[in-house]
Amino acid sequence: MKIRKGGVIVLRIVAAIIMLQTLYFKFTGAPESIYIFSTIGMEPWGRYMVGSMELVASVLLLIPKIYWLGGLLGMGLMAGALFFHFAFLGIEVQGDGGLLFAYAVIVFLASLVTVLDRKNDIPILKNLL
Repeated sequence: MKIRKGGVIVLRIVAAIIMLQTLYFKFTGAPESIYIFSTIGMEPWGRYMVGSMELVASVLLLIPKIYWLGGLLGMGLMAGALFFHFAFLGIEVQGDGGLLFAYAVIVFLASLVTVLDRKNDIPILKNLL
């Protein structure tokens, strides 16, 4: 049981760190971020909105009693990121070797695990799973 809880804590931290480290690029208008959000037709407002939501998700993931909210938000954000990778951007963006895509997959899966770990605390999931 301690290993499982420790694993969930590690996944929460990993997801939060990945989302937090990308904020610098979104909020400073790094050329890669501008390219991505221009390609999907959401520059600049989408860049700021997604960055703000990733900040909220990261903070929520680090709060023990409500980290499942951060997991839900993280899953939603990364589902959007994965959609845009598949629909418009491709796996590799501007020669990154698929790194941003891999980050989106990691955060999505880590967020999913955090949500499933607390499924009994989520009213809609309590009766479904």
